[in-house]
Order: sequence, then structure tokens, then C-alpha cells
Amino acid sequence: MDPRAKASFWRLSGNLPSASRGFDLLTPSGTDPDDDITPPDERFIVPSYLRGNTYVQRLEEQRKAKLLAPVDSRHSMGHGSAGSSASTGGTLPQPASHRGLAYNLMERSPVSEPSNDLPPLPTRWSRDDMWTNLELQPDLRCVRHVGPKNLHERDYESSSVRANHPIPPQCGIFYFEVEILASRRDDTTIAIGYLTSSCPLSRPLGWEPDTCGYHGDDGRCFVGSNLGATYGPSFDTGDVIGCGINFRDHTCFFTKNGCKLSTACRQVPKGKLYPAVSLKMPGEHISCNFGQKKFLFNIDDVMKMEQQKITEEIQAVDTSRLELGMKETDLVQSLVLQFLQHEGYVETARNFADEMRARQEALNMDPEASVTDIQIRDDRDAVNRQRIRQAILEGDIDRALKNTNAYYPQVLQNNEDVSFKLRCRKFIEMVRRAAQLRGAMRSTNGHAPPSSGLQAMDVDANGNEALGTSLQPQVSAELTTLEQNMLDYGQSLQAEYARNPRKEITSALGEIWALVAYTNPLQEPSVSHLLDKQGRATAAEELNSAILSSLGKSSRAALEKLYAQTTVLLDDLGINGDVGAFVSMQNVMSHVHGPQW
Repeated sequence: MDPRAKASFWRLSGNLPSASRGFDLLTPSGTDPDDDITPPDERFIVPSYLRGNTYVQRLEEQRKAKLLAPVDSRHSMGHGSAGSSASTGGTLPQPASHRGLAYNLMERSPVSEPSNDLPPLPTRWSRDDMWTNLELQPDLRCVRHVGPKNLHERDYESSSVRANHPIPPQCGIFYFEVEILASRRDDTTIAIGYLTSSCPLSRPLGWEPDTCGYHGDDGRCFVGSNLGATYGPSFDTGDVIGCGINFRDHTCFFTKNGCKLSTACRQVPKGKLYPAVSLKMPGEHISCNFGQKKFLFNIDDVMKMEQQKITEEIQAVDTSRLELGMKETDLVQSLVLQFLQHEGYVETARNFADEMRARQEALNMDPEASVTDIQIRDDRDAVNRQRIRQAILEGDIDRALKNTNAYYPQVLQNNEDVSFKLRCRKFIEMVRRAAQLRGAMRSTNGHAPPSSGLQAMDVDANGNEALGTSLQPQVSAELTTLEQNMLDYGQSLQAEYARNPRKEITSALGEIWALVAYTNPLQEPSVSHLLDKQGRATAAEELNSAILSSLGKSSRAALEKLYAQTTVLLDDLGINGDVGAFVSMQNVMSHVHGPQW
């Protein structure tokens, strides 16, 4: 099963979009998979100037989803085929002591290759896309010309290599640097720039259509022709040459030793462009930097300046026609107020309305003019939904289920997925609590006994709760009971859904059952994401959406719709490197420190 499909099952579905604040506005705290499971030439890097870029953020999420599945699969396969009973509702293991649980694991399906992957960033030179007489070093970032001395004596011959991936325009700006490690003194026949996949690799960079190359021997720049133009200084051994492409204005520029040169090309071609270098003479040796280390040139400021230009354009837009009869501040306040009411924060909405009314009165210069009355309806459903949400956020799934069945008895019956996820969440919370109790007892056993007057849990240096001596027998008994209840509940859940034909249900059950394989699943990279408290927020959002739909109301507040629509709009505007590639909703939200009205 596609690893992203497994991950998405635990996220918001149905009426809530991917931009829902249920997870988009929360900082994820799950553990990233270990880097040692990734080949050195494929490790994910984020150049400093692209941090916060929406495309890069999604690229990183995609990478994490793909890495988690193989890790889970390796853990599962390491225990044989004992997991078959877990997926068929068979006998589950009996509870063990607080030192660990016996377990069965469900063997996962082979990971299929996703068909809609985001295009990755260039990170190294390609083994398959280079001309003869070039030798790649093991790190795949250094390349050396190893041909015979009489090779490439003709001007139109050279040996080129391009990067492993084309440059994604969604970056907005892309930049890389090349250091000249060895060359002929005063005759560096090395060129740096870009080309397309159809360009021959046996020609000097920049001589063919849809290529651009800055040449070291004479400092000329060639753009799709063998007739170069005077551009910048020549370069030699020890120099660092950078190449940057701005997809918004379709320009290309170069840098030398941290200093920006003039614009080299004002009509960067459309299509897939690859970073590239060409070497002509034996012994020439270069190393590339695609963001693995700090750039010599301050490309971060170039990106910030471009973002500032777009921000100023946005701020200059006339907002007087957004809503007839309302100023921008009034519109924003009304959106916030409607959001608070929609989400069930009735008291907060009342306080906010009182503050709005007080500010209007303070700013009213005409004593005879009336202040607009702000009505807050007493919504009993909002209060009930808030109670249910709070129970889930506290990890008390039983209370949430009880209140849901009491206030909205048809919701769980009519929303099978929501009901299933809540019941799985209950099992997860039981595993989480058991892990915390085991950690507390382990911390106590590994340290000197606390003083006799300590009757509660402390926190040790590792973040585990440590128990007072008098509490140990009680907690040990609680843990034994909890483990038995957890296994009984898990067995009943497996039995109830044993005949369910949906693969995602079987896979989800296998995922949560794998949690019992570990003494401390909170510290296991392959499963800790399931125990993340963010999962509570996701479950609460989805149940709230289902309740609102059952009441005939919109599942999302107007402010959330506006956020989602803006996110989609920016995506559309950023596909080809336009303004949307320079604006991130997450970055905008991170700079919001509080109300400015």
C-alpha cells in the first residue's frame, strides 16, 4: 500500500481540506526517520534560501511519508509472519509485565511507487547524464576530467554533466555554486550554467539552443550560440562560481567569489532546466554545492528582496471592495468572530464582541451616531461540540464517545470512518498511557529513591515521570490492569473489523497493533508519529466536521475557507515560479504576533 495513503488515513478527510488548521497551523512534533536509512546521495537537503517555501515543505512531507513505510515494513518482517492473526482477528497475546509486551505484527504490502510525486530538488551530478572522460567522485558532487591530453583539441568539443534532477520552478529562485578545484593556469576551459535534457553533452555549455554557460578562460557568457558576449572576469583554480535562475522574471545571473555579476540571460527558456558544467581539459576538477553547506554568495537576501517586492504589491491592493459597506478591519473582525462562534468558543466570542464594541465606541467621534450592535447567539450545539473536542484533546476518548452518542446519536452511525478512527485513537491513548507508566517506573528504578515525603510523580532529565516510592506498587498494578484492558480492547477491535474488505482498515489496525511491539513506542521513529498529540487535534476536527454536517451547517468557518482558498490560489500561482512561489501561508501565519486593530 502506498505509504502516503496510510499516512493520509490518520489525517483529516471528507469535508475538511488539507489547509485545515487541524494540522496546518500546529507544529508537528513527531520524530523524523533516521538519516542512516537514506543513501548518502539521496539525503534530503533544504537550502537556506528555500526554508519556508511551500513546495519544499510539501516535498519534505512526501519524503517522510515514503521513509516511514519501509522502516515499518522492516520492523514487521523481522518478526516473521506471526502477524497474520492480527489482521484476521485471531488470538492476541496475553499481557506481559511492565518490562514489555509480547506482540504479533501484521506484515505490510510492498510499497508501490507513487505516480504523483513532487519533482525533487537537484542535489548532485547524475551518473547517467555525463559525457565520456568524466569521473564522478563517491560523493557525486565532485567531477574530474580524466581524458587523454590530445582530447577535445577542437573548440566545439567538451564533456558536460548535468544534475540528477531538473530545477523545479516552484522554488521561485534556484541557486547553486561550483568551486574550481583544479584547472590550467590562465586557461580554465570550464563552463557553468544550465541546459535542457535534449541538449548534447559533448558540446561546450551555452553553445547549443536552450543552454547558458559562463566560461572561465575568457569570462564570456554563451546563451544558445557559439558567439559569446563579454560578461565578467575569467576564473581559475580556487574561485567559486554561482549560478542563479529567477523564474518570476525569467532571468539568469552568475556570481564570482560571493559577488553578484550582471544579468546573463533575460529570457530563460521554459521547460526542464538542469544545472550543468562542462570541462574540456584533462585534470580539470570541480565540486558543486546545491545547499549542502553555506553558500559563499548571500542568496538569502536576494530571495528576501523578491519576497518583499511581492509583499508590497499585496499590501498596495485596494481592499475597499472586499465586502460592501465594511472596512478591512471590520471584515477581519467579523471573520474572527464568526470563526469563534462556529468552533464553539462562545465565551471567547462574547469577550471578543465586547472588545470590538468598546473600541468602536472609543473611536466614535460623533456622540449622536449609533454603534453597530454585535449579536452573539447562545448556541447550545457549539457548547456541546466544544465539550466533545476538549475531551479528545485531553485524550479522553471514552468521554468524547459518550457525549457524542448523547448529543448526536446518529453521527457515529452515519460516519463509519470517523467512528473507526476514534476507536483506534482510544487504543492509541491506552498504549500511550502504558508507555508513560513504564517510563516512570523505569526512571525510578534507575535512580536513587526519592525522599519519603514525595508522594507524586516528578520528571527526570529524560522527560520521563519518576514515581515516589510509595506509589510504585499502585502504578505497577495500574499498568498491569491497563495492559490487560488494552489487549482486550485491541482484540475486540480486531474481531469487529476482521471481515471488513477495505485494505485501509486492515492496514490501520496493523499499524496501531504494531505499537505494542515496543517497550517505549514514544521513542521509536517508525511508530511515534501515531502517538503524536497532533493526532488528537486531527480526530477532533474530523468529528466536529461530521457533527456540523449532520446539523446542516458548513463544516468549515468562513475564515478557514478563506485560508484554504488562498492556499490553493498560491499553489496555482507558484507552479511556474510566479508570485505564488514566493509567498507561503505558513510564513505569513508565523509572523502574526497578535491582533493589530
